Amino acid sequence: MTGTRAASRYAKALLETAQPAGIAEQVGQDMELIASTLKNNTELHDFINSPTIKGEVKENALKEIFSNAQATTQGLFKLLLENKRFAILQAIAEQYLLLHDAANGIEEAVVTTAFEITPELEAKVLAKIKEFSDKKITLKNIVDPSIIGGFIIRVGDKQYNASVANSLNTLKRELSN
Repeated sequence: MTGTRAASRYAKALLETAQPAGIAEQVGQDMELIASTLKNNTELHDFINSPTIKGEVKENALKEIFSNAQATTQGLFKLLLENKRFAILQAIAEQYLLLHDAANGIEEAVVTTAFEITPELEAKVLAKIKEFSDKKITLKNIVDPSIIGGFIIRVGDKQYNASVANSLNTLKRELSN
């Protein structure tokens, strides 16, 4: 993604502004709304990234769309106008959420399964993750039928692959040698 380093710096500055004011959680909600809105609304995404639309128009549109946002979030729109950086708004929002979670000891675990995860399996997965992570874990389930069965857990830079597809590939490699 373009501007990731810059987005990271904007997100860090935004978090450092919001934390002392005691509004980091509310700004986090704003960032979650902004990230999901830009991700799911291609018209708004294209509008924000269009080089032919003036920055003032983009800022006014964002202030209108996110009129309930915190003053700190509204200030971000003004800063993006001044620096002509509206194109990285979605990346800033996503980076803010990651930084905010890290500051609060929350880590996301991505669980890939061949089917939708059941509450029983979710409890087992959370128990397994607790063995090697002392952080508060949130689960994100990705359904990928190509793994055939089992699961793949990814927490940070650690991955545990207990999928049937992985077992079959391992067996295939062993038999071909």
